Amino acid sequence: MSATAALTAKGRATRARIIERAAVLMYRDGVAATSTEAILKAAGVSNSQLYHYFADKGDLTHAVIAHQIERVVGRNEELLAEMDSLAVLEGWRDALVEFASRREGQGGCPIGSLASELADVDEPSRTLLLAGMERWRAAIRVGLTNAKARGELRVDADPDHLALASLAALQGGALLTQASRDAAPLKAGLDAAIGYIRSFAT
Repeated sequence: MSATAALTAKGRATRARIIERAAVLMYRDGVAATSTEAILKAAGVSNSQLYHYFADKGDLTHAVIAHQIERVVGRNEELLAEMDSLAVLEGWRDALVEFASRREGQGGCPIGSLASELADVDEPSRTLLLAGMERWRAAIRVGLTNAKARGELRVDADPDHLALASLAALQGGALLTQASRDAAPLKAGLDAAIGYIRSFAT
């Protein structure tokens, strides 16, 4: 039984609230700039409560990474699992661009932002983030495999390679969108990836 599973319902709710509030702060301000004091205030808990659930800030950061992966990749898995055509892929692109437009490019990708800050300084975080990215790539690959099975893509199309190209375009576009406060780079990157995929259309 995991330590989380052993908690009471109230304990699980408190732990989840700490993670959620920390995730908001770390997304907005970055991990390094998010102080323990700010997390305590946002979550409405004491120092002793925080360290009852997490060994240290690094442990909490890893929980935030898992939370963001589940929130972001989980939502995309649901969308991509139903993708059996290139038209659905374009709808996925439109949803991502619309979300970025509503935020005026602020924040970037929650997972990509964490990766850019932590990948070179915290190996456990890098490993967790890579696993999240691989899970996202796998979700895109499943959708493209479905499209290929329906005959929308040629037999020489490689769903895994196309999924990697799509994820790379998404992350690069999200970074440029964050810097420019304009969703155009994200749309351009995803348009290029979809254009590449369409070059394998039957």
